[in-house]
Amino acid sequence: MTVRIGSVWDSTQQVLAGRAGMLVPFAAIGFVVPVLIQLLLVPAGSGPHGGLMTVSTILGALLGIWAQLAIMALATHPATTQADAARAGWRRFPAALGVALVLGLAFMVAILIPMVLLGASGFDFAQAVAANGNPALMPPIPSGLGAILGLYILALALVALWIGVRFMPLYAVVLNERRGLGAYRRSLTLTRGMTWRLIGVSLLFLIVLFVTTLAVQGVTGAVLRLALGPDRPGIVLGLVGVLGSIVTAAFMTLAYVFVARLYVATAAEHPAGPATEDGTPSL
Repeated sequence: MTVRIGSVWDSTQQVLAGRAGMLVPFAAIGFVVPVLIQLLLVPAGSGPHGGLMTVSTILGALLGIWAQLAIMALATHPATTQADAARAGWRRFPAALGVALVLGLAFMVAILIPMVLLGASGFDFAQAVAANGNPALMPPIPSGLGAILGLYILALALVALWIGVRFMPLYAVVLNERRGLGAYRRSLTLTRGMTWRLIGVSLLFLIVLFVTTLAVQGVTGAVLRLALGPDRPGIVLGLVGVLGSIVTAAFMTLAYVFVARLYVATAAEHPAGPATEDGTPSL
């Protein structure tokens, strides 16, 4: 039997319809509260605050991981209560954080390769920073190296997309099967034969998310500027950011419920016994 995306989507809709009220607090904590914290620490339009921005970003990422685990716990087992989901999120948080850090380090290494190549070519990083994104002020990149970097970035984007869909149930595995790094191998097993279908779903989701967020922020930004006047850009940016975070929270909740139901469906086809933290099945 092959897992059908349509069936997973139907199951996702059922969870959202029946447990929306239970999901909302976790979505708010994971995706709206971090934006509010950032606005308190670094008000919109207040200028550069590198240290505070870093602190708020890290805090937001940690809250997001916990919220994702809690949402998946609610979406995986129908008998799970909000308290159960919150506890499950904290209980599996260290393992999920470790898994996320491994992926993050691998991505950082992949990003460093172009930087090393640029440095070896004599690229002026100081001038690039001073250019502040202005293409006219950016230092030149040797033509041959530019082509190589372009191909590398394209290949990296394709690999990242493949990794994203093949490891889609990663946190769900960490949550439900008590696996650590072994969750990587388990995720590959669960998504085997579904790569192209999951890529299609992911691209469609990203397009809809981008268009919806852009539309909401554009419309609300225009309305707020008319209502508050042009002399309050910080307030307008802050309110637009909060509204954008609410839209993001709704879409990310949908995505995490979908992933949880995908895990349930694929795990039924590929059953596995309980596992220890290193991913070795326990007896």
